Amino acid sequence: QLQLVESGGDLVQPGGSLRLSCAASGFTVDDNAIGWFRQVPGKEREGIECINSFGDTYYSDSVKGRFTISRDNANNTVYLQMNALKPEDTAVYYCAAARGRRIYYPLRDDEYTHWGEGTQVTVSS
Repeated sequence: QLQLVESGGDLVQPGGSLRLSCAASGFTVDDNAIGWFRQVPGKEREGIECINSFGDTYYSDSVKGRFTISRDNANNTVYLQMNALKPEDTAVYYCAAARGRRIYYPLRDDEYTHWGEGTQVTVSS
């Protein structure tokens, strides 16, 4: 019943912008912590943004000032607005939900219980 589906990944030039969507079903995003993560082959999964059930947001230094997480409760969707994209932003981007409990480490992947399948973002000229 519970699903997270990412969309919006694309090929974009450096300096460009992209908005990723995480559409949720089976639960309401405003009652859960939702995080965005990314991963490239051979690298550990990196937590980059999170919004918790209180509306507090968290971010990693690697995306600070460039990426913004937001929540659209009416559409039960969480977004990741990505600006000033760099080639090193190339990765598979995942959204994840922490269901049934409060989280204490918003950017740690082991805090999350449900994951989407990911969407590819490629930043290249």
